[in-house]
Amino acid sequence: MIGIAALAFAAGLGVFVSLKSEFFSPYDQAEFQINFLSAPDASLDETRGRLDAVLAEMANIPGVKHTYSTIGAGDAGTVRDGMVYVKLVEKKKRGNNQEEILRILRARLLEIPGIVPSFAEVGRMTGEKPLMVNIRGEDIDQLKAYAAQMKRELYKVPGIVDLEATLEHDIPEFRLAVHREKAVSTGVTTGDIVRTVGALVGGQAVTTYEDEDGDAVDVRVRLPLALRQDPSQVERMRLAVRKAGEPTALVPLGEVAAYSMSTTPSEIDRQDLTRQVVISANLDGLPLGEAMKDVRKVASGMDMAPGYRVVFSGEGEEMVESFGYMAEALLLAVIFVYLILAAQFESFIDPFSIMLSLPLSVVGMAGMLFLTGDTINIMSLIGLIMLMGLVTKNAILLVDYSKVLQSRGMDRREATITAGRTRLRPIMMTTLAMIFGMLPLALALGPGGEMRAPMARAVIGGLITSTFLTLLVVPVVYTVLDDVGAWIRRKWGGRQEVRG
Repeated sequence: MIGIAALAFAAGLGVFVSLKSEFFSPYDQAEFQINFLSAPDASLDETRGRLDAVLAEMANIPGVKHTYSTIGAGDAGTVRDGMVYVKLVEKKKRGNNQEEILRILRARLLEIPGIVPSFAEVGRMTGEKPLMVNIRGEDIDQLKAYAAQMKRELYKVPGIVDLEATLEHDIPEFRLAVHREKAVSTGVTTGDIVRTVGALVGGQAVTTYEDEDGDAVDVRVRLPLALRQDPSQVERMRLAVRKAGEPTALVPLGEVAAYSMSTTPSEIDRQDLTRQVVISANLDGLPLGEAMKDVRKVASGMDMAPGYRVVFSGEGEEMVESFGYMAEALLLAVIFVYLILAAQFESFIDPFSIMLSLPLSVVGMAGMLFLTGDTINIMSLIGLIMLMGLVTKNAILLVDYSKVLQSRGMDRREATITAGRTRLRPIMMTTLAMIFGMLPLALALGPGGEMRAPMARAVIGGLITSTFLTLLVVPVVYTVLDDVGAWIRRKWGGRQEVRG
């Protein structure tokens, strides 16, 4: 019987290790966000046109209740950033679930030119995605090269979609290079150039007026749009130069500065005093833990220079950290269970026969999650910690009543058998009550039930196997450990007599 229990635990542990992992199970929220970026040099009108094209595609998707769209929302939003909030009808009123709708919509949005679409959960205004990979280093060009290489490899991984990198879209830049010697000889300073160009191109607030609501609005003066878009017009600007004893002269900007067109990164991120490029992606049917394994495999195959490294952030970092906390909580739960049992039974050996039901519960938990296709996530780990307090109940009933019968003078073997026969009914009653109490949660009934279901399924699976194996294994282990305790007491008592 002990061998069967050991084999069952080994098999359960093997199944547990083979399960995939993720932070939270995806579930049908009946709402989501579409975030997209237009071209780096896009204007507000161009982004509005792309937004209209996205909304036109949304009109052809069945099950959409209503939409709400914005441009440039959030503290860091620009005219390139578009967002569409989509509310779906209830799950029972539409034929497709949310994941299927996202697949259909993703394929259609990719056909719209000039945008980089992605999907996010409601509330993620920053557009954060489940998979966030950071490549850190100092040289921007090197970071771009590594990011492009990793993106090419991740495109080959099924289930990783909506890939984006922060440094891949440069924005155009108009640069003025000042000839310092000419500028000094003509009496022009860099500050004069900045003030003049800034006022004519960027605009300068010259006054304010109050609108109908009483809000003060700046009145800005600058060149017309046609002149601002022509760099040669900037070169022909004239700067007023005043010298002592000489009349005011107008110096063309082209005589003291040269202009050129170039590009610059749209943003430069830093983390831990190091530059980084962030590669983000959504997951389509691929658990986060498996996606992180694929990223590590790709990173190990990249020949990166010293000082460059790949780290995870966002949900992946939180998952690793949370799983560590859950492991600590599980260990503390086992320790507290042992301390309470040792205090109640006034023995350091008897609790081990009861706590044998703890590893036996892993067998059912892993098996149930495997059969239902669930993953190791926060909810299933919470269920495992709950099992640490639930499954010992059956073993406590058996061992405690067996010890009561022995204290009345009954033989240990007969007491153990009688305890199993007597306690079978309350053990089955309490176990079935907990299983059926968890059943509605395990069936994922109601909105968002898919996220909570793994916890109930883990508890149900653990209760089934622990109850069945407890009735067979715990009495055997109890007798073995009782013999071990008697042998220790004889040895210890013998030594005490010799010393006396």
